[in-house]
Amino acid sequence: MNEVPVTHILFLSTALFFIGMYGLFTRRNMITMLMAVELILNSVNINFVAFNKYLYPGKLDGVFFTIFIITIAAAEAAVAIAIIINLYRSHNSIDVEDASEMKY
Repeated sequence: MNEVPVTHILFLSTALFFIGMYGLFTRRNMITMLMAVELILNSVNINFVAFNKYLYPGKLDGVFFTIFIITIAAAEAAVAIAIIINLYRSHNSIDVEDASEMKY
């Protein structure tokens, strides 16, 4: 059975990370910014699993960190979507520029 080299996995993770950073810094829509943050977190998860497999194959520390990050990302997504819905109800837009003009 042929194994995938760690360089290929790290290249994929790096590509996901930079796509997420590009989406985070160039988009104004809050939904796409949330998706970009999720891409960044998934690239970190790929790194944890890859390094766990190649450096410590008998341990599951990287997998446990990944499960913890997935749990935190789900909670973060739920809170962020609630904030976005509230912002849309008050301003009829989910643009970041409109959120900066919010008055209380």
